[in-house]
Amino acid sequence: MTTTTPPLGPRVIALAHYAGRGILEQVLARHDVTFQQSVTLRLVAVADGPVARDRLVDEVVGALKTDPAEVRSVVDELVAARLLTAQEPSQVRITDAGRELYERTSAETAPITARIYAGIPTEDLAAAGRVLALITERADAEFAALTDGTPVT
Repeated sequence: MTTTTPPLGPRVIALAHYAGRGILEQVLARHDVTFQQSVTLRLVAVADGPVARDRLVDEVVGALKTDPAEVRSVVDELVAARLLTAQEPSQVRITDAGRELYERTSAETAPITARIYAGIPTEDLAAAGRVLALITERADAEFAALTDGTPVT
């Protein structure tokens, strides 16, 4: 009996993720920024104004599946580096330096991203996006079940 590897499975998804993340981490390293700091900074950079610190922590935890205490530490690092500023004890806002860093790293990765996606038909990208969104939704449900003991139905 032979088994065939599905054309899209966990290994293929992981390899694509880590290939892209490796590129991003090379760019971030030139600016002394970690991946976790970048994810956190981006969420504040794209917000329309101040972001509630607890909401920011929850969003990063949800995205990275990491410990809330670790994310709070990352927020504190960004405040200490003056990339974020505390508006009130419960809110943060991006600083000019934080925005400049976010824009610079985004500009450095944009042409690389364009080369990676070049020539892939829009319909294929749309289909891949739908499939990956569904996989993420299901994996998030499984993760929640593992962490809180609620079975997935």
